Amino acid sequence: MSALNDRVVVITGAGRGIGREHALLAAAEGAKVVVNDNGADADGRGGDPAFAQAVAEEIRAAGGQAVASAADAATLEGARELLELARGEFGAVHGLVNNAGVLRDRMFVNMSEEDWDAVIRGQLRATFAPARVFAEHWRNESKAGRRPTASVVNVPSTSGLIGAVGQSNYGAAKAGIAALTVILAQELGRYGVRVNAVTPVARTRMTENVPGIAEMVAAPADPEAFDVYHPGNVSPLVAWLLTEDCPVNGQVYYAKGGEIRQFAGWSYAWTVDRGARWTVADIDKELRSRG
Repeated sequence: MSALNDRVVVITGAGRGIGREHALLAAAEGAKVVVNDNGADADGRGGDPAFAQAVAEEIRAAGGQAVASAADAATLEGARELLELARGEFGAVHGLVNNAGVLRDRMFVNMSEEDWDAVIRGQLRATFAPARVFAEHWRNESKAGRRPTASVVNVPSTSGLIGAVGQSNYGAAKAGIAALTVILAQELGRYGVRVNAVTPVARTRMTENVPGIAEMVAAPADPEAFDVYHPGNVSPLVAWLLTEDCPVNGQVYYAKGGEIRQFAGWSYAWTVDRGARWTVADIDKELRSRG
């Protein structure tokens, strides 16, 4: 397999779950991979660099090229460390997958400021910081006459694009990531940088303990049956978006099992124009019937 031959790709949150699958497939497709993961628990607490190191070692044992990093992707300092590691080890960087994230589910009326801030930081800021640092690098390369063919892949969630009870912090961050994706695609395309997103539906640390969800995404009892919720099912779409000649930009996809969907984004469902200022009574009459 050679879809990513000689591409240098940085993947955050790559020590376990979906991120690990992204890293393994990218390497199998020929990419040189920076495996980033600080080894924190799903709620963002703690840390262990061994997870990133294990994935990098697994890639190297299979004949691929990889280096591990435990840098904090939610900070500009950590993002710069990732950029310099990729350039120092492999001479360039062509792709960034912002997969790192944390989860602290609470009903909104029970949510603490800490739980809100931790998830916004661990999701939205962990997408902002690497994207900001890498985008600046690619812009500078473009202005210096070395136009890149670079790709950023972000990770929203149906919790943000459709909604999920108990995940207001997570959903708000994920909706922000989708919006950021569309805006960055508009801003960075002029520099040779494509920005897209993949919304995964798969079995991960973040789903295995959620009541009702854990049972739904469990592996099938029959080992020969297609495992719809295996995290590796999401990775081929991410890898395609990282390829040098991928034609799409500013798209938000959904991936589950063998299924791929494209989100249409916010759109107008209907328009009513009175041609003059509304009264409250007229609005009530018009909009009540529309629901």
